[in-house]
Amino acid sequence: MDLSPRTLTDDGDDGATPPVEAPRRKRPWPALAVLVVVLVVGGFAVSKFLSSAIDYYCNVDEIGHKSGCDAGRELRIQGTVDEGSVSRDGDVTNFRISFDGVTMPVRYQGGQVDLFQECIPVVIHGKVVESASGQRFEGTEIEVKHSNEYEADHPDRVDADTGKAESAACSQQPA
Repeated sequence: MDLSPRTLTDDGDDGATPPVEAPRRKRPWPALAVLVVVLVVGGFAVSKFLSSAIDYYCNVDEIGHKSGCDAGRELRIQGTVDEGSVSRDGDVTNFRISFDGVTMPVRYQGGQVDLFQECIPVVIHGKVVESASGQRFEGTEIEVKHSNEYEADHPDRVDADTGKAESAACSQQPA
């Protein structure tokens, strides 16, 4: 065994056996591309699902005042249908709802709602839009009956004595 130091030549070769090049590792570009596409599509789908699933719940008096209760976004608003305000034109129903002394005109285009009538509390899904005469709520779905569970969860939105939502506009409540 030779333990003498080796001398280097100008080309960097120390006289030993030529270095063995490590085999080049192939990068999995197609797999990375598929992973990126899946992550982007998945992120888009989740963000669309979450944004469409979040309909802010607002009382009529909170529109434009409470965070999330702004014009142009999907909302659910609560109020009581004003007496004498309901008019129907084909499949379009126009009416007003009120809550805490504030009134909002509503244009609902959809099917007939069986329990819909004046002087009852409603929750309407849709958007607040700006019109020539001010703000109007464009409804796409109406809910008209509150369950006992709703009343227990939202005691500030339902009158504890009568079990009905506030209705300053109606002179008589339905039986």
